[in-house]
Amino acid sequence: MSAYTQEILGISGVLLVKAFVRARAERVRFGQLNEQVRRLQIRQEMIARWFGMLMTVFQAAGPALIMGFGAWLVITGRTTVGTVFVFATVLGARLTGSLSSLASMHVNVTGSLAVFRRLFEYIDLSPEVADAPGARDLAAVRGGIRFEDVTFSYPGTGRPALDRVSAEIGAGQLAALVGPSGAGKTTFTHLVPRFADPQAGRILVDGHDLRSVTLESLGRQVGVVFQDTFLFHASLADNLRYARPDATEADMIAAAKAAYLHDFAAALPDGYGTVVGERGHRLSGGEKQRVAIARAILKDPRILILDEATAHLDTVSEQLIQAALEPLLRGRTSLVIAHRLSTVLRADIILVLDQGRLVDHGTHTELLDRGGLYATLYERQFLAQPAATALR
Repeated sequence: MSAYTQEILGISGVLLVKAFVRARAERVRFGQLNEQVRRLQIRQEMIARWFGMLMTVFQAAGPALIMGFGAWLVITGRTTVGTVFVFATVLGARLTGSLSSLASMHVNVTGSLAVFRRLFEYIDLSPEVADAPGARDLAAVRGGIRFEDVTFSYPGTGRPALDRVSAEIGAGQLAALVGPSGAGKTTFTHLVPRFADPQAGRILVDGHDLRSVTLESLGRQVGVVFQDTFLFHASLADNLRYARPDATEADMIAAAKAAYLHDFAAALPDGYGTVVGERGHRLSGGEKQRVAIARAILKDPRILILDEATAHLDTVSEQLIQAALEPLLRGRTSLVIAHRLSTVLRADIILVLDQGRLVDHGTHTELLDRGGLYATLYERQFLAQPAATALR
């Protein structure tokens, strides 16, 4: 019930319910869950009441049985009335009290076992991605990335997300990942910061196998700007400093200016201290994306991953962000999932993915000359963008 209310009554959930006019259906669903919880609670209480009644009967019948047996012993001359009385009143009371406490404890433990079992299942889970024994810190890197026969599959899927992919991206190069939906572009970028490990092959940064270095030291070298920006229910400054908690106010403002965010932040009621709301719902899509870019600038990583950072921006904001990204990308190894022609044309190398395989790579001119999938995507997707921009 708590999970349901958190999901439905959250900002995104409520907006979705209203947008698709599902309030009546969600009330019915809530009532069904409520009824299920009610039945379980009644069942739990009834079991406890029946158990309590049995213990009460035992507490009343126990001394009577002891006295009856004691009377038989007295009549047969095997004991005295005083012994029976003392045993029935003192020892009998202690025995039934102990049994009652033990029974109550049994009820509490049995009721808690279901919760404990689920908790311990998660506590005992071993992380799928963890530091290997003897892993060493990754020092400052130039940023060269090499994939060697990398294969990765998500659990429960038949086709690998990446299938024997080999690619090399030089230090400081801008690499654009191009391909149809489901080609493996996001998976490719997620393997570099070790959000997951491949089942076969290996990934190297400056010749260092990522499995041989610590996750924390690798994370310091990599910055990520996701397409779906996540912001905490905190101030704008706290969201920016999440990338580098020790950053000074001057560093934070410089990063905001580089992302063309400073003027917007200064105009807010509390400036950088303004709370952005749950998942940043008080900001527009473009404003949230600029916060994410400023956060990456503040981190100052050697390897930068952009899941099309300008996807949610209008034309003017996109132009400003493209200008801000120029100095950010310069001298850094950058992996960009490209959906826009401007990104593709600026790339030093283009990796073309299809159904988890690297089907082609090269520069824009080389790929067009060879034809194939890239030329098809270029004609269908990228050439249509200038016309669409003109229509806007």
